[in-house]
Amino acid sequence: MKKRLIATMLVAGCWGMTFAQTKVIAHRGYWDCEGSAQNSVAALVKASEAGVFGSEFDVSVTADGIPVVNHDDDIRGHVIETSVYASIKDLTLPNGETLPTLEQYLVKGKSLPDVQLILEIKPHKQEANEDRAVKAIVELVKKHGLEKRVDYISFSMNICKELVKAAPGAPVYYLNGDVTPAELKRLGMAGLDYHYKVLQKHPQWIKEARALGLKTNSWTVNNTKTMQWLIDQNVDFITTDKPVELKRLLEQE
Repeated sequence: MKKRLIATMLVAGCWGMTFAQTKVIAHRGYWDCEGSAQNSVAALVKASEAGVFGSEFDVSVTADGIPVVNHDDDIRGHVIETSVYASIKDLTLPNGETLPTLEQYLVKGKSLPDVQLILEIKPHKQEANEDRAVKAIVELVKKHGLEKRVDYISFSMNICKELVKAAPGAPVYYLNGDVTPAELKRLGMAGLDYHYKVLQKHPQWIKEARALGLKTNSWTVNNTKTMQWLIDQNVDFITTDKPVELKRLLEQE
């Protein structure tokens, strides 16, 4: 471990400087275990119990303005963006839970103070609905006093820009992988959250982001070799479907 740390410092040109250890984010919560399901409240609870830094989840807004937690833009064939909440509220997840609203998710998250809430706002088909989603989501986060506990991520640049305006100072990360660290800094983002293949193609972006004071995250990393490569690059966060395995790997560092 000592030799690896020294080598890392020399390569980075940062002798005398140490980096914070990479942190684990559970992708859609810790769902790959008994009684859980992707984006379920149970997955959030189990992520907290697993001792990870953060639990990621996906949010879309219904036609009548209710933010709900679900990865796909539809549930059981009902497109969330064009459905009223009453028509989908009783639909169930694979573990038997009903579709959670964001408010239900935040209430549970507030009771789990050791886990950061990594809130992804999904792209919507209409930009007006993206803007409406940002407004409703930021208001709920403020209502529950969770401004310090929520990081925002999105594939939509429009959503990211709206978040920067609507929640000044909140960490906002762009997911799509097509923007340089310098441009993200100019736009007021907290960092980049790119697929690991993007960072393997542009490894210099990790150092550039660090030099600009930006954080770095990579998704969705389930292969041990790729996890180790990212750890060696000193990325700040790794998002994974295998949070327990990643934690074990980091404990060996």
